[in-house]
Amino acid sequence: MFKRLLTAAAVSTLFIGGISATMPAAMANQTANAAVAQAGINLAAMDTQVKPGDDFYNFANGHWQRNTEIPADRSSTGAFLVAFNSTEKHKAELINELVNSKHPAGSNQTKIADFYQAYVNTKAIDAAGMQPLAADFARYAAISNVQQLSGVLGANLRADVDPLNATHYATENLFGLFVTQGLATPGEVLPYILQGGLGLPERQYYLSDDPKMVQLRQQYHAYIKQLLTLAGVDDAAAKADRIFALENKIARAHVSREDSEDFTKASVVWSRADFDKKAPGIDWNAFFSAAKLGQQNRFDAYHAGAIPALSKLVASEPLQAWQDWLVFHQINSHTDVLPTALDQAHFDFYGTTLSGTPQQRSRDKRALSALDAYLGDAVGQDYVERYFPAAAKAKVSHMVDNIIHAFYNRVAALDWMAPSTQKEALAKVNTLVVGVGYPDKWPDYSSYSVTASNAYANAVAGEQYRYTQQLAKIGKPQDKREWWMIPQIVNAVNLPVQNALNFPAGILQAPFFDASAEDAYNYGAIGAVIGHEISHSFDNNGAAFDSTGAMRNWWTKADFARFAEQGEALAAQFDTYAPFPDLHVNGKLTLGENIADVAGLAAALDAYHASLNGKPAPVIDGYTGDQRFFIGFAQTWATKMRDAALRQRIATDGHAPGMYRALTVRNLDAWYQAFDVKPGDKLYIAPEQRVKIW
Repeated sequence: MFKRLLTAAAVSTLFIGGISATMPAAMANQTANAAVAQAGINLAAMDTQVKPGDDFYNFANGHWQRNTEIPADRSSTGAFLVAFNSTEKHKAELINELVNSKHPAGSNQTKIADFYQAYVNTKAIDAAGMQPLAADFARYAAISNVQQLSGVLGANLRADVDPLNATHYATENLFGLFVTQGLATPGEVLPYILQGGLGLPERQYYLSDDPKMVQLRQQYHAYIKQLLTLAGVDDAAAKADRIFALENKIARAHVSREDSEDFTKASVVWSRADFDKKAPGIDWNAFFSAAKLGQQNRFDAYHAGAIPALSKLVASEPLQAWQDWLVFHQINSHTDVLPTALDQAHFDFYGTTLSGTPQQRSRDKRALSALDAYLGDAVGQDYVERYFPAAAKAKVSHMVDNIIHAFYNRVAALDWMAPSTQKEALAKVNTLVVGVGYPDKWPDYSSYSVTASNAYANAVAGEQYRYTQQLAKIGKPQDKREWWMIPQIVNAVNLPVQNALNFPAGILQAPFFDASAEDAYNYGAIGAVIGHEISHSFDNNGAAFDSTGAMRNWWTKADFARFAEQGEALAAQFDTYAPFPDLHVNGKLTLGENIADVAGLAAALDAYHASLNGKPAPVIDGYTGDQRFFIGFAQTWATKMRDAALRQRIATDGHAPGMYRALTVRNLDAWYQAFDVKPGDKLYIAPEQRVKIW
């Protein structure tokens, strides 16, 4: 989202929680003078009355933070949203042209236009009512035994999770599927099976005794009843009770989010026979046959601790409860292509109650996001041809090379690492596969049937297309150049089993990258993003993979102990950040992202210094090169969130909120020198306590 860098809710993951355009809202509204444009940093966003060593985030962003309003249709705002809005404007121009012109039948352009027209036609959607779901409801009503239930659960399996590249674990189906090289099976591409089945974001929403969580559970229970009632489902109250009770049992079967983030606990390979032996309850023959995996003998049981408990529930809970649950989630996961009343109810709960967003986005803008979800690469191919110049690709590619070289030099200079460990670390750096802007090969959408008259059918067909596309990879050699993000997304990603990086065109624009800005700003902004993604290969999870993408221990015991010690110190540092008296950042949950921030920022700074070729950095607007580098970094993390969204982020996202990620600078000696930060300043950390991992 970066691999997990953004946050998917806002635009996507670097989040970058969880990873395209000018400067954050109020920043963009300021008239930039020539000096600001040259420097890249936004002087109007800063509050220079704040002492950098006491509150560096507000020093860099204080005026922006006070003067910026979160849009009514958003749960947060910041640099990512600004970039997203710019990209969205370009996509709107593109789609408008496609919709108002003719294209060959079956072409990607025709599919895009038809999808868009069906999605925005709310009159047709309202007129269709619940009829598009009739076949699905009939499937569920026909279930009369566990074997049939297992078949339906298998038929509903979709490729809708991504634990490695996007920290995306949530699916409303009982299980989710992900396909890539197995964590412990180098060279073998496997289907991964993940836990699912919840309507709330995470198991803690069901299990926590916190009063706010208790209240949210009550509101969710009421929402289930409301949605069923609006859909015309009989006896909605009793069915809501059964669904809510079943989901509580599903939540208790789940492993924790922290365990989900631990790849060492997720590398378990099960044979087909292991499912019968270790997880009785589901009729696995019926399940896998319906899922088109009947001939598959090996799986990555990503949530091996949860699969047996979930399987047991299939056999032990009443069929009626499962039928009700299936009906609810079929509706709940598709409300955007169902009648307006259901769509609005869904937003009222998920958008307003859970995230604090008062207003839903306009239908035309939501259609653009839906296109990204279902035809993202088709849109992306046209997008990069129009809006991503070759010069930008070349300049960013050069920066990537420089930062990889800087990271290599940092690893080579480590004096605490044994030669054997260091050799493998350097091999990882040397064999990184980097994609900038867009993929070398574009997906083939010819098998995806799209109609201009049925938005629900388009969504279901799109899910099935994606599922079939992913199944086709099983048993074939891994494609190390495979992209996991669409070009127009404002994010970047590290792909651990491919030992690869993707930097989509969407993030390669202001405020993250400005071709007209001087190097200090660009290295502090997009350079830190690039360094972050490189560093994910060496975070607490990435460090478990070797240069081939295989998960194995290539560390000496002493080296890993030193590495783990620094990780614990960083986790403790982030544990101290508390946006509310009753809630602090989870340093362990966010550790991978925070390690990547520290190491990536350090590598980006080295690369910036190298780019000067021994010459002194110019002073611009009164700021030295290093000062502009750090200010640029902090301004890309300008973040303002509604309280409900901030609470949700901390509970579920592996990325710390942006205002705390900006404080990564506390671990770099150069920041202290650049801003004369001394003992007694609030952000001061003694040199021996600063985290230095790579």
